[in-house]
Amino acid sequence: MKCGLEIHVQLDTKSKLFCNCPTNYQDAPPNTNICPVCLNQPGAKPHPPNRRALEGALRIALMLDCSINPEISYFMRKHYNYPDLPSGYQRTSIPLGLDGELNGVRIREVHIEEDPGQYRPDHGTVDFNRSGIPLIEIVTEPDMRSPEEARSFLRELIRVLEYSGCARGEGTMRADVNISLEGGRRVEIKNINSIKGAYRALKFEMVRQKNLLKRGVEVKQETRAFLESQMITVSMRMKEEAEDYRYIPDPDLPPMKFEGEMVDEIKENIPEAPHLKVKRFMEEYGLREEDARVITSELELADAFEEVAESFDPETAALWMRDELKRVLYYNRITFAESGITASDILELLNMMKNKEITSKAGKKIMEEMPVSDRSPREIAEDLGLIGIVDESEVVSAVEQAIKENPQAVKDYHDGKEAAINFLVGQVMRITRGKAEPERTVELIKERI
Repeated sequence: MKCGLEIHVQLDTKSKLFCNCPTNYQDAPPNTNICPVCLNQPGAKPHPPNRRALEGALRIALMLDCSINPEISYFMRKHYNYPDLPSGYQRTSIPLGLDGELNGVRIREVHIEEDPGQYRPDHGTVDFNRSGIPLIEIVTEPDMRSPEEARSFLRELIRVLEYSGCARGEGTMRADVNISLEGGRRVEIKNINSIKGAYRALKFEMVRQKNLLKRGVEVKQETRAFLESQMITVSMRMKEEAEDYRYIPDPDLPPMKFEGEMVDEIKENIPEAPHLKVKRFMEEYGLREEDARVITSELELADAFEEVAESFDPETAALWMRDELKRVLYYNRITFAESGITASDILELLNMMKNKEITSKAGKKIMEEMPVSDRSPREIAEDLGLIGIVDESEVVSAVEQAIKENPQAVKDYHDGKEAAINFLVGQVMRITRGKAEPERTVELIKERI
């Protein structure tokens, strides 16, 4: 199998690409964020391209390791007739970025274009609020050899887009998937709107084409649609070639040239791409790849980790941020940026455990309170009465008491029921009011039974 992708993602701008209409199309009543320009009314001319959109496209291209096109750039008219396209053509730029790479997949080009409206054929209605919103299109080479590789690539791409701060993310992503098997022709599957959808479409199409080839039936070069509710693809039309769109330079828009100074300034301000950050974290901090990937899942989380790692053991910090912090964020359904937790909060909590002011169990409890509290970790610990770790002699006494009071749990452990240990640990925690270290408590219990 050979697979290439064409991924469209909206750029995060306040106004459209060629006019001043707002881009909050999902929040506005239908056909209210419109003007003569984005409806292409007679006599209406496009404004110069939205500078923030152009800079966002260049920023993403650079983060995908692309070279910026040094030649004169311009917008073309891509002609096709569809109800959501009032002009009968779509404005799309020539490639702004070329020859990039991500996850071992070559990026052929990155360009910018305008989004069409939203057509609902089941209702026969068109909402033009979305018409003219800036899109970035990322075109890969056919370097993916399985649905799993395509899914992995898309996940990494979404991380890059989130890091860039210029794109609206997976919720606005639409992907066209190109797939061919040896002995068959290329098939394009249009307008898939999620990573899961792309994976399922590829799985179905791979099986469909294999079955055709086994029966000696030719795989036609065509465009197909993915019906997510049924998880199948259906034929739409024969595949268009570039000449079918009758591309011409747009006479209403000026040519552009991205000078070295502008590109250099963008390069200086772009964040390190997440896949590069993963490699650096492994080399610089000695993290496992899995831990590094979790820590870099959000740019703000990765930045906080680096700040903590300046004055604390990186591996311990990564363990707590990967397991306990991410667990709490997931439970509360928030991102690290939304949590209000700072690097200094994490460092204060880790130092309290390191200095044996609190137990690791108390640390977990404090972590759970941090997103919903304006108090510092120390203030939370004091309010909850979690400060202090009992001496080992007191833990030994509590262990012996727990064993004596719970002979059935001891018997269950000897009968092979490992979970009985957890019950005994819980009893020790009750006796010591949660101020015994769980790991050492387990060791002491096992030594005595």
